[in-house]
Amino acid sequence: MKILSVASAAGALLLAAIPMPATSDVISDWNTAVMPAAPQLKEVTVDPSTTALLLLGLMKTNCGPQPRCVAAVPNIKRVHDMARTHDMILWYALVAENGGKGTPDDIIDPAIKPRPGEWYLLGGAEKFAGSTLQPILRQAGIKTLIICGYSSEGPILGTTIEATQRGYKVVVPVDCSAGRSAYREQYVAYELGVGGPDPVTSNVTLTRTTMLKFK
Repeated sequence: MKILSVASAAGALLLAAIPMPATSDVISDWNTAVMPAAPQLKEVTVDPSTTALLLLGLMKTNCGPQPRCVAAVPNIKRVHDMARTHDMILWYALVAENGGKGTPDDIIDPAIKPRPGEWYLLGGAEKFAGSTLQPILRQAGIKTLIICGYSSEGPILGTTIEATQRGYKVVVPVDCSAGRSAYREQYVAYELGVGGPDPVTSNVTLTRTTMLKFK
């Protein structure tokens, strides 16, 4: 017993002599994190007959007060106009704020106003559940989605991830989606482009509206 006690005491002294690592977690390491390289943007050619354009949010009440969203509107209009020219399926998620109803007239730019049957009033970050989106896509034989709108960290991220889980390929032009800050847009681009789970990143292509072509 005495030998064991001596050995135990020696072990305790040895452990005490070993410097214990400082507490480490994402917050304490925040300032030491290294910014990863930006995801690669790729040129994309889509088939209009099997591709749909989703425009999410983009209301006067939510996009209007956000400078980054307002700056993205010309790029959104560019994609919208190309989609209309190619008779593509368009679908809009309209949102209501402050107790309002939310209608096509509340969209940030009347030039991208939805047509009857193309929109659904829907909150939340994921736009499939409880909406007309999936039935419309299925009926039209859609395989690929182009997703633009506000906000990157909300509906863009949530709907893109859900779309990949449902078997769609997703194209996200980084210049036609906007968040509340550049950093929020960065982490969403990283998550969708390279940082997220393989079932997501392998089915998402990041691009710009100027790199998007139609067959």
